[in-house]
Amino acid sequence: MLKIEKLVAGYGKVQVLHEITIEVPKGKLVTLIGSNGAGKTTTLRAISGMIEPSSGSITLNGTSIAGLPSHEITRLGLAHSPEGRRVFPTLSVTDNLLLGAFPRLTGKRPKGEVEKDMQRMFELFPRLQERREQLAGTLSGGEQQMLAMARALMLNPEVLLLDEPSMGLAPKLVEEVFATIARLKQASITMLLVEQFAAAALDVADFGYVLENGRLAGSGPAAQLKNDPAVRAAYLGAAH
Repeated sequence: MLKIEKLVAGYGKVQVLHEITIEVPKGKLVTLIGSNGAGKTTTLRAISGMIEPSSGSITLNGTSIAGLPSHEITRLGLAHSPEGRRVFPTLSVTDNLLLGAFPRLTGKRPKGEVEKDMQRMFELFPRLQERREQLAGTLSGGEQQMLAMARALMLNPEVLLLDEPSMGLAPKLVEEVFATIARLKQASITMLLVEQFAAAALDVADFGYVLENGRLAGSGPAAQLKNDPAVRAAYLGAAH
């Protein structure tokens, strides 16, 4: 489904990623864990076209997307829920969701039943339905995160990238976000998750990769990684 091979990327002359290789199979949830500054967000930005890789390959359903602009990658079916939510603050919840479906509404992707999918988002995130006409900038942080995820899902994507969905949220809201991710997994939505709470990410994921200083330091089934002494010591803490 999504394959990254020997990816090298960074910002200007600063190389952040050093030949990393990741695979996200269809219908699976893969997580990328690591400390702050390890290159997790850079990986997602390179995949979605926000930065251009220096070398390596990225393929989506067998189609090369490395170096393509973001809007072309989106049309091919890759949705990115970015770090920091990045909702459109002066637009309503409903309009934010419609913008997520924009390639479908303009014929760049199969249209399907947009209104039905929007109703499905309201069922998945009930608070968004309560606030459907409210400006996105007036929502709480947790509600904005729900909106960012729902907006990405409105693309009806082949692959969903989730970048730090729990960042800045209270513990109860973090639980809600991960409960939602678990429901998306049950629906066989293909996802690549970057998350600061490694234990929670490994609990919900099928497979995981460990990133250290822009290099892969390990990989394996999520349950195996969670029980790995080195991973536990470095990322999960004594409580886990």
